[in-house]
Amino acid sequence: MIPIKTEEEIQIIKESSLLVGKTLAEVAKHIIPGVQTIVLDRIAEEFIRDNQGIPGFLGYNGFPGTLCISVNDEVVHGIPGKRELKDSDIVSVDCGVKKNGYFGDSAYTFAVGEVDEKVLMLMKRTQESLYLAIETAVAGKRIGDIGHAVQSHVESFGYSVVRDLVGHGLGSNLHEKPEVPNFGRRGRGKELKAGMVLAIEPMINLGVKKVTQDKDGWTIRTADRLPSAHFEHDIVVRKGKAEILSTFKYIEEALNNTDIKKTIMES
Repeated sequence: MIPIKTEEEIQIIKESSLLVGKTLAEVAKHIIPGVQTIVLDRIAEEFIRDNQGIPGFLGYNGFPGTLCISVNDEVVHGIPGKRELKDSDIVSVDCGVKKNGYFGDSAYTFAVGEVDEKVLMLMKRTQESLYLAIETAVAGKRIGDIGHAVQSHVESFGYSVVRDLVGHGLGSNLHEKPEVPNFGRRGRGKELKAGMVLAIEPMINLGVKKVTQDKDGWTIRTADRLPSAHFEHDIVVRKGKAEILSTFKYIEEALNNTDIKKTIMES
């Protein structure tokens, strides 16, 4: 059975999801060439704990970080460490928070310095596919409608959809039923019902869809070593229009302020 959340539960999940957005915004301020990914991880953990949350990923099935930080051809589950971000990198930062017994889970892919235009377009279209998927996540539709929305959009530009990793239900557990693939056929799969909370997260590759896992047991990367982009929102299925529980607003505000500071320093 796929859990249907009460309005009280939905509001608690929303609070956790908004804290994830604020955490990613705090991290965004420090995503510059030369920063070590472990530094970003420490910033996130401190911010979450200062806001009465618990890092949702830290220790989950043994994962050693607060954030999954995945650079360039790394799709997801990259482990924070001494690696320094470089100009022209892109980096997916995925964050989970548990607060008041419920999880929030969201991801955003950032550009580091000057990034190749074709990679920026991959990021843009991946984020577009996320919002197209959310538009289909209404009561009476099916899981396959969500996946089809992502797949049809990105494949029209020649990108590929990762098949091995999917979105998921969300609540008092980080991963709940149902699985939410980023590919599928309209009208297929589980029926969506009002009150279902889903984490929808397109993972889209510039090249082939095939992925491999590193020897660390966590990091997933593209088989052809071309870049991958990843964006994730938490939503609740409603009648007529889905409600987005997470937000990119704080991230985008932080990025705009960072750009302003950069312009002032360069002038």
